[in-house]
Amino acid sequence: MTRSAAARGRRGWLVAALAAAVAALLGSVLVASAWAGAFGSGTAARWGFGAGPAGLSGSSSRGVPALPGAVVNVSLVNMGGPMMGQRTMMGGSMRLSADRASVPAGTVSFAVTNSGSVDHELVILPLADNQQVGERPIGPDGKVDEAGSLGEASNTGGQGAGQGIRPGSSGWVTLTLTPGRYELVCNVPGHYGAGMYTELTVS
Repeated sequence: MTRSAAARGRRGWLVAALAAAVAALLGSVLVASAWAGAFGSGTAARWGFGAGPAGLSGSSSRGVPALPGAVVNVSLVNMGGPMMGQRTMMGGSMRLSADRASVPAGTVSFAVTNSGSVDHELVILPLADNQQVGERPIGPDGKVDEAGSLGEASNTGGQGAGQGIRPGSSGWVTLTLTPGRYELVCNVPGHYGAGMYTELTVS
């Protein structure tokens, strides 16, 4: 083999190696982009952790109008698919969170966003002085007693009671609350037992 032929062979090998490196780099970028799309903003919004409505970022809820009084943004989240079994739900795979723990007495509005994959709702119940959140008896239907309820947000895309807030949707309710402690719960069967409750203090 002549010197020029050997040089051409080395150049061809270098060009092939460079082309392979560029292809690998582009492939990595595409994989990273796909990963971000599948496990980044989409999942964050689904679980309510990112810039999604009523998530931990505290941004406003989807499709909710300007509400009067102190506004409490509530996020309803489940960590599973729509076919979850009772055992999974009772294992604490759900969460109800509010962006504030206390509000002044008077007009209080609840902007509620379902960032999960199954229907949810919000029911506002008073707490007795010696009562703690998460300790209400659960009936055979998987629900707690709603006696004394002050109101609920369970209307997809609307105010007040309905048939449940569908995944990716919001509902809202405005109440007049007196000083005291309140428990915010999701009372869809099985959801309270799975951890969907939190406390709100009105002062």
